[in-house]
Amino acid sequence: MAYDLDHFIGDCRGILSRDPGPNGREQVRVCLERLLGNAEFVRRACGEEAPRGLKVLYEDATLGFQILAHVNEKPRTSPPHDHGASWAIYGQTTEYTDMTEWRRTPEADSGRATLEPIRRYRLLPGQAGIYQEGAIHSIDYPARACFIRVTGTNLDRIPRQKFDVATGAATQMSAQQAT
Repeated sequence: MAYDLDHFIGDCRGILSRDPGPNGREQVRVCLERLLGNAEFVRRACGEEAPRGLKVLYEDATLGFQILAHVNEKPRTSPPHDHGASWAIYGQTTEYTDMTEWRRTPEADSGRATLEPIRRYRLLPGQAGIYQEGAIHSIDYPARACFIRVTGTNLDRIPRQKFDVATGAATQMSAQQAT
């Protein structure tokens, strides 16, 4: 039997119940890569017939984590952003996503930020990357790129920031703005 979304949900629930910290999340990341190996799941969640845009595949009523499909019709480059007090795992299904991780230099004014890129890499289909609480990253993907994202909570319910590298401005994000 193929490793499917129901198996993945069960594994996430078990893992995050035992260890909601970084080690548990790493186990979830490994399980997500296993799920991405299921061609039927990828076809249903992100294939030609899948609805375009953002779709919540699952939200856990007890633990709060979400599993989302991002089926992107158009290319996009996001500004650097964080996931607030949550974490996120991105699993690539089609095309690629270029990731940049950033370091923030502390500023006296919380509305200001100086960022420097510290790591750049490309997620290819079948690969997953994890971003712990407060980590700042930006994404850049071509048209038709799709990914599955697992977050520790519904990101629309928590404060998150986006950053303008050119001006140094740090501002609050609106709902699902930098996905």
